[in-house]
Amino acid sequence: MYINVHGSPQYAYTGGRPYDASRPTIVFIHGVLNDHSVWILQSRYLAHHGWNVLALDLPGHCRSGGEPPGSVEQAAQGVLALLDALGLQRAVLAGHSFGSLVALEAAGQAPERVPQLVLVGTAAPMRVSDALLQASQDEPMRALEMVNQFSRSTLAPPPSALGPGTWVYGASMALGRRVLASNPRVNLFHTGFLACDRYRGAEAAMERVSCPVLFLLGSQDQMTPPRAAQPLVQRARQGQVVLLPGGHHQMTETPEPLLAALKGFLARY
Repeated sequence: MYINVHGSPQYAYTGGRPYDASRPTIVFIHGVLNDHSVWILQSRYLAHHGWNVLALDLPGHCRSGGEPPGSVEQAAQGVLALLDALGLQRAVLAGHSFGSLVALEAAGQAPERVPQLVLVGTAAPMRVSDALLQASQDEPMRALEMVNQFSRSTLAPPPSALGPGTWVYGASMALGRRVLASNPRVNLFHTGFLACDRYRGAEAAMERVSCPVLFLLGSQDQMTPPRAAQPLVQRARQGQVVLLPGGHHQMTETPEPLLAALKGFLARY
């Protein structure tokens, strides 16, 4: 599905079901060098169980036009503009890694529009090491290898992600290469990492959030370890923490536990 946002086409995967504004809506927001496909299991399940799903390609990424956001604040404004374009007053926001900061900032900017918030693999601040920042600019393929080595706690997750025995490291490498190549005008890797590293508004945004918040954190996550989320957990007015037995790519490493936690959270409110 394409939505015209400020004159640029923005792509949102609807989980195999047509968009229906009468349903409750959840918006999935991906991280750096990812796209809508990282949410494939969660988006398809919810779309076939009563939810209106919008799994985004952020601007300038893959199927979406426009300029890639240079900051978390800019990305959050883009998400709210997409809701405006659809005439949506309220939507649940779910984000992973960089996308978690975007979802949080959007909820902080417009708390009345976000009834529930899901933060997967989040941290405050979400600092990126100097070596990784430099590599993302000068040697993006090497940086991609570094990220995937740090991110993964398993080579083959249980069934449900992409199928039994899926090589999640190889799949993530292929996705990163594809996303990077989708916009030859901009280094999406370095742009995204800079936005993560420079964002300092997470705690202030959480102070403005009034809705229930679900934190889905990987117990073996080396990119955003659970302790790095504690400043946000402590400030959430209605926070729930679920530790998943995996690394940073929770949607493919621990797909069934993540979906179970998400289903339970959405059904509570």
